[in-house]
Amino acid sequence: MSNITEMGASEIQPGINPNTMSIIVTKGTLDWAYPPFILGTTAAAMGLEVTMFFTFYGLPLLLKDVDKLQISSLGNPAMKMPMMGMHMGMPNIVSAIPGIDAAASKMMKNLIKKKGVASIPELRELAVEADVRLIACQMTLDLFEYSTDDMIEGIEIGGAATYIEVATQSHINLFI
Repeated sequence: MSNITEMGASEIQPGINPNTMSIIVTKGTLDWAYPPFILGTTAAAMGLEVTMFFTFYGLPLLLKDVDKLQISSLGNPAMKMPMMGMHMGMPNIVSAIPGIDAAASKMMKNLIKKKGVASIPELRELAVEADVRLIACQMTLDLFEYSTDDMIEGIEIGGAATYIEVATQSHINLFI
């Protein structure tokens, strides 16, 4: 018999609100921007209190202008785009070709529009409207020399301790 007790879905640790979720957002490319915003807005629509903490390369997702987000094929062997009736992968060597990220980003944005998927600015606005708590990492602001004037309105500024406080009280914690 194991000394570890398995916690069932109905057993919540004391002090943790079962209707809370925190997401730490560390990546800011177009393709990596979707998971935190989709999961965050969906959870908020389902009645969860959601906090998103933007740090390092995820912080630019809070900049006023995110229309120029790009994807990067480098280091993403699973990236396959529907082209010519099949799914074509991009070898890492292709990312060395000048302009490939811009071309791949344009293809992705066209696919997003064609399929009726919400844009990142639209998803971010949904998050604001759903009262998702958006926290910009103070250290990252300082490190990359951003100011709060560069960011959208309604965000909070906090540090690692702010995120840890939220995460220790959240039922669901995601690292994206």
